[in-house]
Amino acid sequence: MRTLLNIIWFVLAGIWMAIGYTLAALICFILIITIPFGIASLRIALFALWPFGRTAARREDAGAASAIGNVLWLLLCGWWLALANLVCGVLLCITIIGIPLGLGSFKLIPISLLPLGREIIGVDEARARGIEPLL
Repeated sequence: MRTLLNIIWFVLAGIWMAIGYTLAALICFILIITIPFGIASLRIALFALWPFGRTAARREDAGAASAIGNVLWLLLCGWWLALANLVCGVLLCITIIGIPLGLGSFKLIPISLLPLGREIIGVDEARARGIEPLL
């Protein structure tokens, strides 16, 4: 089922969301000082291509630098990427078949807002760590 959802997601929303995250990464790479944000954006772009079967988890070693970086990320890129995920999710939820895809889009909003100090892991690994995945 995850594979089918990922294929449908890729066609309807995944490729477009990944392009948005890649564009944000390119902007961050151009500004040089924001290269770590660009790397985080590319990590989310890969997550946006195939979100079903994976989830975001907090990293144990994340500290104050991640918190400060998340504030800067939110101001520079996070708010418009989260808004794009929200709009995409609402549009996908218009149809009954699109509801699981819309929920997948909503799953990307928290990591779009605050990506630093998080990692993308498989659902099975998340459950082994005691983390309940969103989807």
